[in-house]
Amino acid sequence: MNLPSGSATVPTRERVAEFEVLGVTAFTTTRALGDFSLSEPATLEANTARWNAMQRALMPGQTGLVSARQVHGVAIAEHGDPWSGWHRIEGVDAHIVFAPAIAAAVTIADCVPVFVAHPSGVVAMVHAGWRGTAAHLIEQVIRRLAASGLAAEDLHLHLGPAVCGRCYEVGPDVYEQLTGSRTFRHRSVDLRGRIAEQAQGAGVGHLSASESCTRCDNDRFFSHRAGDAARQIAVIASRQDD
Repeated sequence: MNLPSGSATVPTRERVAEFEVLGVTAFTTTRALGDFSLSEPATLEANTARWNAMQRALMPGQTGLVSARQVHGVAIAEHGDPWSGWHRIEGVDAHIVFAPAIAAAVTIADCVPVFVAHPSGVVAMVHAGWRGTAAHLIEQVIRRLAASGLAAEDLHLHLGPAVCGRCYEVGPDVYEQLTGSRTFRHRSVDLRGRIAEQAQGAGVGHLSASESCTRCDNDRFFSHRAGDAARQIAVIASRQDD
C-alpha cells in the first residue's frame, strides 16, 4: 500500500509548523490519509498495511515507528535504542523518544494528541483523554524529561486537533475530576485548555495549539463523538543530521 498524497483542498496532514525550527517533524493525519484504527477485524488487514506504509514513508534515517494499544492510563514508555519497522506495544499512552531514528505515534479521534519537543532532539508523543488529563499525564511526562536533564522551560509543547470545549460535554463526575469543582456549572470542558494549564503550571516555556476541532471539522478529521469508528494518528520524529 502507498499513502495518498492528498491535494491543496484536502490535505493529508495538519503539521506543527512551530517545531520545524527545532529539526522536528510533527503532524496529525486527516481523513484523506485513511483509517489507522486496529480495533475492527473487518478493517484490520488494510489498516495494518496503512501503518506499515506510514513507517516506510517517514523521512530518510527514520528506521522505526512505535505506537501502542492505548488504555487511557498513565504508563509512559521510553525508547532509547533504534530498530527497524513498526512496533506496537501494550498498554501505553505516552512515548518519550531519545533515539532520533525512531518516530512515535498515537491514535486519536477526539482525545488530545500532545506533541513535546526539546532542542536536543528528544521528543514525546502523548494521548490524553479525560482520564489522562485528570491524572495529570502531561505533568508526569514533563517530570520524566526533567529527570533526564531536560528542563521544562526549554520544552516546546503543541496541542493537536481534538474535540473543542464547546463540543466536549461531560457529566458531573467527570467535570469534578477535570476541574476540581463540585459545582456542576457547565456541561462542557476544554481538554486542551486543561492540559495547557497543567503544562504552564509545570513550567513549559513554549506552548501552542491547533485551532481544529475533530467534531466541528468532521469533514477533515474522524470524531468518536460524531459517530466515527475510524481513527487518525499523530506522529512526531526528530530529524537526523545529514
